Amino acid sequence: MKEYKYKINGTVYKVGIGDIDNGIAEVQVNGTPYKVEIEKAKAPTIKSVKPAAAPRTSSGEKVIAKPAPKAAAGGTPVKAPLPGVVLDINVTVGQAVKATDQVAVLEAMKMENSIRAGVDGTVKSIDVNKGDSVLEGTVLITIA
Repeated sequence: MKEYKYKINGTVYKVGIGDIDNGIAEVQVNGTPYKVEIEKAKAPTIKSVKPAAAPRTSSGEKVIAKPAPKAAAGGTPVKAPLPGVVLDINVTVGQAVKATDQVAVLEAMKMENSIRAGVDGTVKSIDVNKGDSVLEGTVLITIA
């Protein structure tokens, strides 16, 4: 039996705790035996949380662009190298670009990433909008 001393309102109590069986504890307070029923703890309630819906534009379309399965015919795609948000598009359709020209800026992991054309040519299409969330491999711009 484990013994403890408690002081309550200036009075000292010697408490001994014996065996506990099926939620009943044998307790002695200042030599007087008691059988104390221990309340069983309730199992915690687990609430299911639904995942948040993907963001949508004002027209109701999904904001996240899916990677294009193939490049547009007759052009070279400039793809997102990693998932992120399109911060800026620095070209227009029909504009001539060189391989080293910055065509877009992509924010990923709180870093701004400069996206270069990669090839010389003319911008054939711009496949994303400023502010779009894109996945890795999404075609941003097509250059012919």
